[in-house]
Amino acid sequence: MKFTKLHSLGNDFVILAPEENAGLPDIPGLARKVCDRHTGVGADGLIVISIADRAEGLVHFRIFNADGSEPEISGNGLRCAAAFLFARQYLDAPEVIFLTTAGRRECRLLEAHENHSEILIEMGIPRLSSREIPFDDGSSHEKIVDYPLCINRKIYPITLVSVGNPHCVLFFATFPARIEWHQIGREIENHPFFPNRINVEFVRVLNRGEIEVLFWERGVGETLSSGSGSTAAAVASMLKNLTDPRVTVRTSMGHLVVEWEKDRVYQSGPAEIVFEGVLF
Repeated sequence: MKFTKLHSLGNDFVILAPEENAGLPDIPGLARKVCDRHTGVGADGLIVISIADRAEGLVHFRIFNADGSEPEISGNGLRCAAAFLFARQYLDAPEVIFLTTAGRRECRLLEAHENHSEILIEMGIPRLSSREIPFDDGSSHEKIVDYPLCINRKIYPITLVSVGNPHCVLFFATFPARIEWHQIGREIENHPFFPNRINVEFVRVLNRGEIEVLFWERGVGETLSSGSGSTAAAVASMLKNLTDPRVTVRTSMGHLVVEWEKDRVYQSGPAEIVFEGVLF
């Protein structure tokens, strides 16, 4: 079974070639095996794509976390899948439209040089209500900004955003110690108010045009970056009027740009092919 490994700002994925995807019996089990960093290829997730219409650039997209769970979407995963499809010339169209469980997502190649690509993604319309997150504290909320969530007898003001998958965003003047924010992330991910669990972002606002973000990803743990997490962190910063509608998001491995234009959010950033191989 042929595969390609890619990453976007250190958030790494294994992608199976479209011709390898037919009739896979246990994709969650395969994801756990492939993503294991000791006995497998090693990755944050496994991406399975199939071409729906080569001429129109329509592609079915599914992603599985390292623990075998299937999230709704992944911004970095979409960018890596688009980079793979463009580099391997699977499509005739200049753009790719991914068909995901969160809806259609359009991607456009901005530039390419050898194994490195810059990709623009349309991340959709941010969803803010408790029903759409989903978030259940027994009440209905039209928007959740600075909600006082109790974790280990401490109150954390949280802001919730869905960009196809759910995100909980916390703001700090100074980041907590790594062991501390890992514990907070783990507790929030599995908090009973989040029936589908949730991704967690820790944000430090640098100025109205820049934020710095740490990522705790549902089903994975700490990741070096997250495309959907970066989008959610930027949207939360805008909702709180801490930043302008165009924001540079700085991660531990580099940066990407998020822009909220009218009702939709767009994100541009890198993707890189690392290597190819064969699974036995």
